[in-house]
Amino acid sequence: MTRADEPAGDETQGSSAEQLLGTTGVTKRTVGAAESRSASRLWWDADADDYQAEHGAFLGESDFVWCPERLREQRAGLLGDVRGKRVLEVGCGAASCSRWLADQGAHPVGLDISAGMLRHAVECGERSGTAVPLVQASADSLPFADESFDLACSAFGGVPFVADSEAVFREVARVLRSGGRWVFAVTHPMRWIFPDDPGPTGLTATHSYFDRTPYLEVDRIGRATYVEHHRTLGDYVRQLHAAGLRLVDLVEPEWPEGHTQVWGQWSPLRGRLFPGTAIFVCALDA
Repeated sequence: MTRADEPAGDETQGSSAEQLLGTTGVTKRTVGAAESRSASRLWWDADADDYQAEHGAFLGESDFVWCPERLREQRAGLLGDVRGKRVLEVGCGAASCSRWLADQGAHPVGLDISAGMLRHAVECGERSGTAVPLVQASADSLPFADESFDLACSAFGGVPFVADSEAVFREVARVLRSGGRWVFAVTHPMRWIFPDDPGPTGLTATHSYFDRTPYLEVDRIGRATYVEHHRTLGDYVRQLHAAGLRLVDLVEPEWPEGHTQVWGQWSPLRGRLFPGTAIFVCALDA
C-alpha cells in the first residue's frame, strides 16, 4: 500500500513532507490512538502547502466535492436541506465544504487536527469572502457539548487517520441532535487489496482485505510520520451500529464519463472496474 493521495512508486524519497519529517520507509505494526494523532499532526502540517497546491483547484474554494469521482453535494443531496442547520465538518482541511455549506445558508464549523491545513482554511476564507468558524482537534475527541449539531460530515477527513474509528462515531453521535445525519466518505475498503497505482499494476490484488494492520511510514528512529488505518465494510457497519447510528445508504460513486483526471491511485482505468470511494449515510434516531 501507499498513501491514498499519492501515486505508487518510490513514495518515501520525493515528497517534501517526507523530507521535512525524515521519513525513511514503510513498516508493519499496530499503531495506537496517541501515535496516530501525533503522526497526523506532523504529516498534515508538513504536507499542507503541497496538498493544497496539488488538489486545491479540484476541491474549489467554496465547493463540496465528496470524492475523486467528482460527486458533489449540490447534486447528491446526501445531507438533505442544510439551510439554518448547524453542521460539523470533521477533518475539514482547507474547509471548502464548510464554506459551500455556509453559502447555502447553513451554520458550519470546520474541525481539523492540523494547524497547517487550518491556515489554508483561513486564507481561503479571506479570498472567497466566506469565513467559517474553525477548531483544531482530533476527530476521536470532539470539543463540543452534547447535541450541538444537526448534521455532521467528512469528505475524506479524519476517519481513516484515527486508531479507533468507532470512537469517532461515538463522538459524532454524542454531538448530534436526535434525528441528525452523519455522512462520511472514505477510500473504498476493497481498494486495500490492490497496490495504490492508477495504472495496470493497480488491477492485481496483492494484499489481504482482512489484514487491519495500518499503512505506516516512519523516520529513522521508528517514529510514525504517516498512518492510515484500514477497516472492512463490515467493520464500519458494526461500529456505526455500536455507536447508535443507523446506516441509511452506502453510496459507491461510479467513475463518470469524460472524467480523465488522475488523483493518486484514482484513475479512469481503475474507476471503470471497481469502486474507489465509499460514502456512508447514517442517521441518529430518536
